Amino acid sequence: MKINTEIQKITDRIVRRSKETRSLYTQQISTQFNKEFSRAHLSCGNLVHAAAGCRDIDKSALSENIIPNLAIITAYNDMLSAHKTYEDYPKLIRKYAEKHKAVAQVAGGVPAMCDGVTQGQDGMEMSLFSRDVISLSTTLGLSHNMFDGGLCLGICDKIVPGILIGALKFGHLPIAFVPGGPMHTGISNEEKSKIRQDFAEGKIDRKALLKGESDSYHSPGTCTFYGTANSNQMLMEIMGLQLPGSSFVNPNTELRALLNEEIVKVIANSSKERSIEASLSNIVNEKTIVNGIIGLLATGGSTNHTIHLIAIARAAGIIINWDDFSELSEIIPLLTRVYPNGAADVNHFHAAGGMGFLIYTLLKNGLLHNDVYTILGNGLDKYTKEAKIKSHKLVWEDCQREPLNENILRKVSNPFKTKSGLKIMTGNIGRGVIKTSAVADENMIIEAEAIVFNEQEDLIIAFKKGELNKDFIAVLPFQGPKQNGMPELHQLTPTLTILQRRGYKVGLVTDGRMSGASGKVPSSIHIVPEAHEGGLISKIKTGDIIHMNAITGELYCKEIENIKLREGRNKDNSSVFGLGRELFTNMRTLTSSSEEGASFIQ
Repeated sequence: MKINTEIQKITDRIVRRSKETRSLYTQQISTQFNKEFSRAHLSCGNLVHAAAGCRDIDKSALSENIIPNLAIITAYNDMLSAHKTYEDYPKLIRKYAEKHKAVAQVAGGVPAMCDGVTQGQDGMEMSLFSRDVISLSTTLGLSHNMFDGGLCLGICDKIVPGILIGALKFGHLPIAFVPGGPMHTGISNEEKSKIRQDFAEGKIDRKALLKGESDSYHSPGTCTFYGTANSNQMLMEIMGLQLPGSSFVNPNTELRALLNEEIVKVIANSSKERSIEASLSNIVNEKTIVNGIIGLLATGGSTNHTIHLIAIARAAGIIINWDDFSELSEIIPLLTRVYPNGAADVNHFHAAGGMGFLIYTLLKNGLLHNDVYTILGNGLDKYTKEAKIKSHKLVWEDCQREPLNENILRKVSNPFKTKSGLKIMTGNIGRGVIKTSAVADENMIIEAEAIVFNEQEDLIIAFKKGELNKDFIAVLPFQGPKQNGMPELHQLTPTLTILQRRGYKVGLVTDGRMSGASGKVPSSIHIVPEAHEGGLISKIKTGDIIHMNAITGELYCKEIENIKLREGRNKDNSSVFGLGRELFTNMRTLTSSSEEGASFIQ
């Protein structure tokens, strides 16, 4: 099917906008491309240092330049359930590499923060910045220039974008991501949500809350709701950077092991061929980035990727902005209902047809670029295949041509919504993002008085005092990247949801983040200019009337003329300390705006 004309127009506009920066990037990468193995230029002293810890057979192979050496970039730690799965991967990858005539070495480890652990804690102020630290760590690992290909072990929120940004600086190499897979389904997401709300209302104690959380997050593997971690997995698959259907295969299964061996084989073979077509820089182009945005919109994915995708694209010399997201959102239908946008989790999504069917129905209707290169070669239609096991061997079969559960996954001809789950908000307050995929129709438009809070805790205290039983829009300024690293504000979700269930019209406006768990409460987030830079959000006072329309994308304060005359508030962030936050002071100063990727390295 020929690509939709409007999608092509948007893609062409991105190509034109990126002409100079993309050309510079590809020129830089081309100077690094070499038909020889990467280590051929190393001196004997360089080489023996790099191979000293290897087995004798690997030392011989590396010194004689007869087989490729694959870099492993790992985000393993055993505090994160998703990354616990990677504990034995290097050992297994080395075994698979030997089988497929290659050597593999861990080139470096990168930090892996968990936003679930740091929610509402001081450490959350470093979470977004960890993405750029991960990028730098990735480049340091690969900078030894010993490698002919790469395998990236990363899953969660800032980790996949961070590794990809760093890896793009080595875009002359074939590089792929190796998922770990989601944990098996625990208690239902609806039950988990109810437990959290009951605790917020004081109906259950902390022991009951802890049991409910433990029943939800119970084993190694990725959290099963459709937040940023699983949006990452969707993106890597729809962008052709990991194997078809591999994103949501559970850990410690035969299929998971077969897929892991297959990706080592693919990158080992690409490393031997040393083809520029199979390089990361060729795979990640303007069409691939547009496909990523479309996947995000069609699935109602994490709002974090309205930041991360911009930063990823810039690392490849491609300039995208929120207008591109907004215009594509008018074309792309919403095709999935996965928590927090529905009751199902990613295991249910995978069973209903998963990524294979999603890509199939989008391609069939001209809503994805098929003429892209992937780790498997030319054409995204290769990603409409599904991995199966026959006689303990991996085989590929056509994916489902019909969804198996239309409460979870649908065809383009029968979407949940004709327009996708993200919207760009604009008006006199600034520009921001709203996730609408879980917002009920009756809550898409709100006009109410503002109540300004300094921190999340202030809203929760006001709620417990009974001061919030009314229609209002909570305003939390000074939560942007330059102020405090743009923490996620998930502590607000249970409280605001309770008020919404009581029948009140409630909403949120902030220059902070809500992330992939944004739910039923309409939230205009990532507001730019942020308060720290004098954005209008810093001048809003309690009692001002705010209009928020998620259908038209309007966001404005009705007291605009009075507000313009007000002196903007400031919030000192010069003496932040604790948990090492003081080390990030310069990063806060240097970081770009949310719409520019919130990065301090580009």
